[in-house]
Amino acid sequence: MTSYIKCIVVLCPIVTASAMAVSANGMSAQDQAVLAPIQAMFDGMSKRDAAAIKAPTLAGGTMVLMRDGKPSQMTFETFAERVSQPGKTQIAERIHHPLVRVDNDLAVVWAPFDFLVDGKIDHCGTDLFNLVRVDGKWMIASVADTGSKYCTPKK
Repeated sequence: MTSYIKCIVVLCPIVTASAMAVSANGMSAQDQAVLAPIQAMFDGMSKRDAAAIKAPTLAGGTMVLMRDGKPSQMTFETFAERVSQPGKTQIAERIHHPLVRVDNDLAVVWAPFDFLVDGKIDHCGTDLFNLVRVDGKWMIASVADTGSKYCTPKK
């Protein structure tokens, strides 16, 4: 019974305050801040700009891309160099319905994604981002994803 009373007195005001902090798009300011470096990386990818891809990442961070059940591991540096190679195709990555979890200066984002080439879905899967807050700024520490050619359009 004491736990129940403690919940009512202590936690309910916190839940109410958190609910009020949700923006018009349904995300808290904290979730939006966590997602910002991910969007910055995606924007850099679309521009094929290595510096912009690396800017929101933590030095020494890595990616693990699962393809056909096999991991391909690389640094953010290597990934940025690969993506920034000149090309005639327009590329874009987008995530849907991200699940964001934050504990102090550590965050994780889990989200389905689509990768588009010239506006058409090339592959899809799930992205997993680990982020850390350094000097008040969220940075991507690592990324893992799955990739499949069997995709259905997301809404």
